[in-house]
Amino acid sequence: MKLRRYPSDEQAQACLRVCQMLSNCLQDIRLFRFDTNTNNVFILAGENIQIIVPPSGIWNFINET
Repeated sequence: MKLRRYPSDEQAQACLRVCQMLSNCLQDIRLFRFDTNTNNVFILAGENIQIIVPPSGIWNFINET
């Protein structure tokens, strides 16, 4: 896996769409982090919404249960 310093184009566009959806639902975005070790973006919103955006841009909720 090639380590990056910045999100991929697909990942950046997906993050923008996810953050817009969260904002439309009046959810606070509490944390937005690009992890250079995994190349994933982690988004924490509201009280317990966790989203991971890999370089492909296909985002998923993280289910803690």
